Amino acid sequence: MQLPNSFDVIVVGAGAAGLYAALCLPADLRVAIVSKASLPLSASDWAQGGIAAVVDPQDSVDLHIADTLRAGAGLCDRAAVEFLVTHAAACIDSLVDLGVGFDRVDEQLALTLEAAHSRPRVLHAADTTGRALVSTLADRVLAKPNITVLTQAFALDLWLEAGTCRGISLLYQGQMSWVTATAVVLATGGGGQVYAQTTNPEVSTGDGVAMVHRAGGVLRDLEFFQFHPTALTKAGAPRFLISEAVRGEGAHLVDETGYRFVFDYHPAGELAPRDVVSQAIFSHLLKHSPDPAQGCVWLDLSPIPEAKIRHRFPNIIQVCQHWGIDILHELIPVAPAAHYWMGGVQTDLMTRTSIPGVYAVGETTSTGVHGANRLASNSLLECVVFGAQLSKISLELAIIPSSIDLSETVSVHLDLQLDRIAKHTEDWVQQVRSIRQELPRLMWQAAGICRDRHSLVTAIDRFKIIQLEFNALHISQFIAQFSPPLTIVLPTGITQQDIYDWGETRNLLDIGLAILTGALMRTESRGGHYRTDFPAIDPAWQVHTLVQGDCWSTSAQIVN
Repeated sequence: MQLPNSFDVIVVGAGAAGLYAALCLPADLRVAIVSKASLPLSASDWAQGGIAAVVDPQDSVDLHIADTLRAGAGLCDRAAVEFLVTHAAACIDSLVDLGVGFDRVDEQLALTLEAAHSRPRVLHAADTTGRALVSTLADRVLAKPNITVLTQAFALDLWLEAGTCRGISLLYQGQMSWVTATAVVLATGGGGQVYAQTTNPEVSTGDGVAMVHRAGGVLRDLEFFQFHPTALTKAGAPRFLISEAVRGEGAHLVDETGYRFVFDYHPAGELAPRDVVSQAIFSHLLKHSPDPAQGCVWLDLSPIPEAKIRHRFPNIIQVCQHWGIDILHELIPVAPAAHYWMGGVQTDLMTRTSIPGVYAVGETTSTGVHGANRLASNSLLECVVFGAQLSKISLELAIIPSSIDLSETVSVHLDLQLDRIAKHTEDWVQQVRSIRQELPRLMWQAAGICRDRHSLVTAIDRFKIIQLEFNALHISQFIAQFSPPLTIVLPTGITQQDIYDWGETRNLLDIGLAILTGALMRTESRGGHYRTDFPAIDPAWQVHTLVQGDCWSTSAQIVN
């Protein structure tokens, strides 16, 4: 399709946050959704557990707020938590009206208990809640005449002039171009691919966070990454997430002897917060496994009635069967994997970032809801509650024509330069591939479940060397010169996938270094950040870490 060069709003990302945000934008706006893959491929689509909301008279908003604050380990912003929880029921009604098929019992919405919730309040659609939500939202989006969906499209950078966003640079259908918009909404999800072990899909490369970082926007609490305790661990299999809901329904987490070891670390056992369970598994493997990095523990579903397993977890049954595991009669081998990023782009309750004209929703953000550790099933809720705020967007900023005048001579010069780069594509593509393979291993070793100063400093030094090597690549130097309003068609020899790989590797470098730096800066253990050399919570660190450009700082003390 012919790409228009201007929209009112560009939404980058097509998971639950991006799709719902696009649907909530005023219908008289021309909206583009930019998706790196086809519509269904996002972390939201993979979400199994469900979406948390107070819809049961036996539950209460105050209890949900208290559970969220407790899980967040002192770093939640109370105002954001209260906003999330008090708007939850209305957003569930909206999703039901849109056609999301939540499970029911006798016509009432079915609710389940998940870790660190004090009441059953998690709505679900079997064990594919994210897929049910995203597919419904995608159908609605495709029916909207004011929304243009661009798939296999990659947003490279924000276009800023005089400190205000004017659009994005976009790779689409074999060409790089600049597209103007009065507002850009970043909904690119998390950055789990920065780790060697992750439950996230391949598209989760921290794109939105990296774009804002390069543009000089404020990021917050990047060191806080949640490691899901129970990802499928079998040779050759992806790190498929075995939902928290499995333990919520009664499954036991055991070692090779059948011992429920998590109770040695927390009185709630398997239903302790995720960071506690992940650290318990990691510590237990260090003590008892000959190769902790390759070791696993086991999920025992025998306490759950077979009929309930078949009804609640058909997708888990199917995936495990594919890898030769009969969960009705066998234990499931599991180990922790990077799952959810609590840190991200700092936003307010209206989803505004520190850059005028740029908004953000979903896992890309740091709204203050999750604090140091996300409460299970609050993430899909965050997508819809904050996405709904975009119905109130005010596009008071006028599009100002670019002040940059690129002559034909400059364009021809860049075209010739790109042709020369194309002749050596194999060399720089291999260098990018090598960097892409090294980064996740470094991150898993230095900034995984357990961290310490020596490992972090060593990794930071290596990241800086890699970044210099990456920036020295001819393709990197060329794209650094790519400025509005230039459009460049990729020559023979350079594919769109080559630029995808280059762009995602650049983003992983940017977010990886930022995570490492934040983890080194925070000399305590709290939530998803555990330092073996500073193993306790330090009350002096009940603050947010902030980064803008190369400047790191902390917020005022948090009271919640």
